[in-house]
Amino acid sequence: MSFGSEVNTPYETMRGREFPAIRQFTIFLENRVGQLLEVVRRFEGTGIRIVALSINDAAECAFVRFLISDADRGREILERSGLAIIETDLIGVELPEGPQPLLRVCTALLQAELNIIQAYPLIVRPHGKPAVAIMVEGIDMAMKTLHEKGFRIITEADLDGDDATGDGV
Repeated sequence: MSFGSEVNTPYETMRGREFPAIRQFTIFLENRVGQLLEVVRRFEGTGIRIVALSINDAAECAFVRFLISDADRGREILERSGLAIIETDLIGVELPEGPQPLLRVCTALLQAELNIIQAYPLIVRPHGKPAVAIMVEGIDMAMKTLHEKGFRIITEADLDGDDATGDGV
């Protein structure tokens, strides 16, 4: 085995290529006034935007799930802040035009016998179209199924791009 310059073995990890999943971060916060604001402020001045948000409240704590425009830099910020985080891959799906676009997405996943675990809308509109973030059992099969059925998959690059706007333009 040679390690010279003539060897063309790529050293990129899965995250080093254009992996179509988007990364969700889950953090656990004490159920106290101002806790979410402190997390959101950590991104102030960084150019990183929160592009989707879901909060599940319990008596003593809250589970905050969110997507951000730059997952790698965002993870570093969260880790430096000392927060316990969980990183999970989700599928971003652009909703098709027409009546009941979410029904079409759910039907496609049902036909493949894939269960949706979580879903929430993106605050930004990549490509000017509404989109949702979906956690499913069998993410690879779900991405393949949705792609084959003609759905546009949203990537992390779409969340950080200039056309990812909050006003649909």
